[in-house]
This record gives sequence, C-alpha cells and structure tokens, in this order.
Amino acid sequence: MTQPRRRRAGQSRETSVLQGEDADMDNDSFIQTQTPTQVQKNLAKHSSDQVSLKVGEVVQYLLVKDQKKLPIKRADIVRNVLKEFKDIYSEVLLRAKKLLKEVFGYELVEIDVKNHTYILVNSLEHKHEDNLRVDEGTAKLGLLTIILSLIFMKGNIAKEVTVWEMLRRLRIEPGDKHPEFGDVKKLVTDEFVKQKYLEYIKIPNTEPVEYEFRWGPRAFKETSKMKILEFVSKIQHKDPKSWTSQYREAQERLPAASQASGH
Repeated sequence: MTQPRRRRAGQSRETSVLQGEDADMDNDSFIQTQTPTQVQKNLAKHSSDQVSLKVGEVVQYLLVKDQKKLPIKRADIVRNVLKEFKDIYSEVLLRAKKLLKEVFGYELVEIDVKNHTYILVNSLEHKHEDNLRVDEGTAKLGLLTIILSLIFMKGNIAKEVTVWEMLRRLRIEPGDKHPEFGDVKKLVTDEFVKQKYLEYIKIPNTEPVEYEFRWGPRAFKETSKMKILEFVSKIQHKDPKSWTSQYREAQERLPAASQASGH
C-alpha cells in the first residue's frame, strides 16, 4: 500500500472511532433524559415479545462479556444489543438484572456511576440445589440453559435447524469461531453431547440427513423442567402456568415434597 493510501486508511479508521464515540455520547445523553414515565410510554411502542427477546439478549451478552472479567459499559450494551430499543434501556436492564439474579445467581453491580460501568458478581442468595454445574463456565451454562429451554418448550424434541435459527437470533453463528465458545457447532453437537447434557439423534428416513436434539441424562440430574420453565417465564415475563402442557409436565416430574411446597 502506498503512503497516501495508508494515510487515508488511517484517517478513515480514526474517523470511524470518533463517530462511534460521538454516537455513544448521544446515546448516553438520550438515556439520561428519559424519565420513568417516558420509559413506560416508550415501552408501549414495542411488543412484549420484542422486549422479552431483548432482555434475553442483554442477559446473554452480559454473561459472555463476564468471561473475560472486564467491566461492561452501558454504551457497549446499547451499541451491541439494544440500539433501536435504547428508549426502554432502563426497563430492559431492570428485567435483565432480575433474571441474572434469580436464574444465574449473579448481581449486576454498577461500579462507576459517572461512566455507567458494570460488573457481574456472585450472589450469596443463589442456592439452587439442583442447578446446572457452573464449572464449565458461566457463558456455556447460559448457552446450554437456552438450548434446554428451547427443547422443552418444543415438546422435548428440537430439530437441529431450529436450534441454529434460535442461536442466530442471539447473534451466535454456529458456523463461525465464537470468541467465548470457540467452535459453536462442535460445542453443542459434541461437547454437550459427550457431557450427557444433550442427545444428538439422527432422524430416520431424511434426505439430506437431519438431526434433532433432546435432553441428555445429565440435564435431568442437574436441573429440572420446572426450573427451565421458570427461566422461560422470567424471560417472557409471564406466569409459568401460561404454558399449560409444559407446566403440567414439569409438575409431574417434581418430587412430592416440592409439589406440596407450592410448585
């Protein structure tokens, strides 16, 4: 590359960075001017499904970013996840915080009020006796929980193509090298299967060959369908009983003592 071209390329990168910083400042200014009343009015402009999806995406984003144990900036959350939903940022973050605490056992703590920077910290109140193991990493746990949720809500069987479509909506491309998960397809179809969290089964008489996912034996041991239904209900902001057949099935698999306590 010639010297003038290098100079122009460098200037282009600098301009892009400056434009990004300006956009972040504009977003921050906009969010700060939104009163609770305005946020509630803005909330009415979006469907409940859209809002629930964004809450789930924010939770997934925070869990993935936390793997590097670096502070997470509000500007990054808006730029990478919310964008056109910045008008309801405070409500989405509120729901995401609740989900992180109740499902994953993490507190989202603001460590720098001026620059709106957050970290995730372990919550001592998180005492699920049968929750999934966390020694494989929080991000992998989050990904696995989402896949188990999809399988359960789809009637305990989810076609491979359906799982990939769902992950793409979360900006996780199965065919790409993910910065936290590595080879996503290998993680899901090989690692999770070897660990007995998932079963990856060939569908008979399909051409080209198709596969489907089911819960593996370890998943049944380390979590429950009721826990997964509660996870889904928090993301969707609905009562678990809204899904009649799934709730009935989850109830049937609970120990008698748990059913007596109110589940």
